[in-house]
Amino acid sequence: MALAEAVMEREGLAVSASAYELPDGGWTLSANCDGSPDVDAFNALAREVTGAEPVFETAPVPEIDWVRKSLEGLRPVRAGRFWIHGAHDTGRAPPGTIPILIDAGQAFGTGHHASTALCLEAFTRVLREGRPGKVLDLGCGSGVLAIAAAKALRRPVIASDIDPVAVEVAAENARINGVERLVKAVVADGMGDARLRGPYDLVFANILAEPLRRLAPALARQISPGGAVILSGFLDEQETRLVSAYGRHGFAPKAKATRVGWVALTLCRK
Repeated sequence: MALAEAVMEREGLAVSASAYELPDGGWTLSANCDGSPDVDAFNALAREVTGAEPVFETAPVPEIDWVRKSLEGLRPVRAGRFWIHGAHDTGRAPPGTIPILIDAGQAFGTGHHASTALCLEAFTRVLREGRPGKVLDLGCGSGVLAIAAAKALRRPVIASDIDPVAVEVAAENARINGVERLVKAVVADGMGDARLRGPYDLVFANILAEPLRRLAPALARQISPGGAVILSGFLDEQETRLVSAYGRHGFAPKAKATRVGWVALTLCRK
């Protein structure tokens, strides 16, 4: 409707406007304003555009914290020994779990994606057999895997990502979870950065299939004999190619888990 367009073109009148046709052939205009609407200005514009004398009604819109409201819809996730939750669920961790507070934000990894949960479950299986020494979370996103390792092992962990925003988020999440002294978050591309030099006993790499395939030679050089890599972020049909790529560099499959088409592999270096 022309009136809705005119409202949006008139500076300072409304932040949004839309028009709907009624069953009786009439029209209704809905507009949202930053403050109290200027009804006289609306009337004048309506007469100018339509030639009619409209009847406008005003009502306050309740203030809603939409971010908080959306977070309330995210239920906590239990993945192995870990319980990933938002700030709205603090203090509700089931007995025997390690709570990790991760609110939805600008970096991947709240625990709700199958690949993240699968990595945490794979890490839980690793913990049943021992305590890895040096750990790297490669492509850390929100830092949830690095934080899980720091909390479970109480040892320093490196979290790296190519995205500076993700690294900032990971560092802040480490602070929120009380492990800022254990998690070192760095901006780095792949394994070529000197700050990521191993050898590592465990590497998380929850990325995508093709980057994971290309990383196989570098990871082979940076993981101790007997060390492990937990790979995820790829689909069932991509598994064979990855197992083959890592097999050529001395890795043998140790464990596998799948969920809704996503896969997590634990591979050990011979």
